[in-house]
Amino acid sequence: MRDGIGFMIGSGSGSVRTRQWTALTLGLCAWIVAPAALAADCPGHPDALGTSRTLVVDPREHPRLGTMQYPETLPLADHEVVLTFDDGPLPRNSNQVLEILASQCVKATFFEIGRMAQAFPEGVRKLRDAGHTIGTHTLDHPLSMNRMSIERAKQEIEDGIASVKAALGDGADTALAPFFRIPGLLRADYVEDYLAAQGIQAWSADFPADDWRHISSSRVYDLAMSRLEAKGKGILLLHDIQARTVAALPRILNELKARGYHVVHVVPATPERPATPTEPEQWRLHPSSDNVEVAQWPKIPDFAFADAGTLPAPSRSDFDWLDAQPIAFAEIDRPRRPAHGVPLPREAPWPRLSELPVENAAVTLPAPAASLFEIPEGLRVAMHGVASSRRAEPAGSSEHEAHAKLASAGIRASRPRTRHGVGHGPGRNRQHAMSRLAAHATPPAAAAHRGMLKHLVQARKRRSV
Repeated sequence: MRDGIGFMIGSGSGSVRTRQWTALTLGLCAWIVAPAALAADCPGHPDALGTSRTLVVDPREHPRLGTMQYPETLPLADHEVVLTFDDGPLPRNSNQVLEILASQCVKATFFEIGRMAQAFPEGVRKLRDAGHTIGTHTLDHPLSMNRMSIERAKQEIEDGIASVKAALGDGADTALAPFFRIPGLLRADYVEDYLAAQGIQAWSADFPADDWRHISSSRVYDLAMSRLEAKGKGILLLHDIQARTVAALPRILNELKARGYHVVHVVPATPERPATPTEPEQWRLHPSSDNVEVAQWPKIPDFAFADAGTLPAPSRSDFDWLDAQPIAFAEIDRPRRPAHGVPLPREAPWPRLSELPVENAAVTLPAPAASLFEIPEGLRVAMHGVASSRRAEPAGSSEHEAHAKLASAGIRASRPRTRHGVGHGPGRNRQHAMSRLAAHATPPAAAAHRGMLKHLVQARKRRSV
């Protein structure tokens, strides 16, 4: 719509194709103009990173930026990055940052604190003279804007703007951009609503380098590059008051150039400088429009079918069982209930066991001969005699016989006692006596019985061999 570029022809797919061609045309124009801009803006530095292009934005059209907190971010192409610095100016480190950026002909955006601008107004003017964009960062950098009253928040914002304007002096209204970053990114809806009502754009970021933490400059570099590589483009958040940032910045800029990244300078729109034409989907870091899915998913071919007749449906007989009788599913589904009322599992209609004739069964294994289980006659008589003798023993005779045998062997059967002089009963005394008898004597009957068994087993082995 703006400058006759963003118009759409027709509707539906025609408008989609027009938007795609518009975005492609704008990107190609930016890359074509970039080499000329580098050559013109960085004389004497042929190997400098430089600033590839200038992006003009309208804060009223896009009041909030940065995917760390908002759905929209700057409309950057792949491998484009915007450098931003917070909390200055602090001459000791901020001046070194300015020198490093100048050596690479790179433009950035600075968010200045009101108290720092009051203390070092010359540092703010250096930013303006170097052509950087100047925004504000409250008066005192409070880390409580997400919970302070709206009156206090307004005062912090307005006093910070007034302090930076005072440091800039003449021409402050044109030198100061309506860009604002909330300290600590501790956002609140009422703060953002107030900024939008004033035409001030709230900046977050797409990725930080954590340079406000107590980490090494090498770690700052690693975080900046790894997070940029993960996103592919976006707004980088740094702090020009930190010595670790000063040490890491030259390496970051050199690596940006080595990896093919391009620095974009962002400025606010004015009546004399209209906003850069863009499409809504460009303001999202990874747009999720229908165009992406349609482009990546294979299209369904539009066939012209010669014969659209239907296939024949199966008949009822195709579902009959082996006996050509339909399955009675109504009977199968009805649960069987025993006498006690507990339902039993339903019977599955298949598979059924085949009823094959016995003569068609597989050949069975040979059964063992009956002679293997026969007991020799002598062993059977001996076992019968042992069992008869045990049945003929009167109750209690084994105990008296044990005592008698212990006495003949010279062993005295002691009567167990408790500490009260009462024994534990005849059962334990009998067990003790029998164990002592077994340790000193072997009954002749048992020895003879074992000998007979051994003889029969050996004879059986010889016959089998």
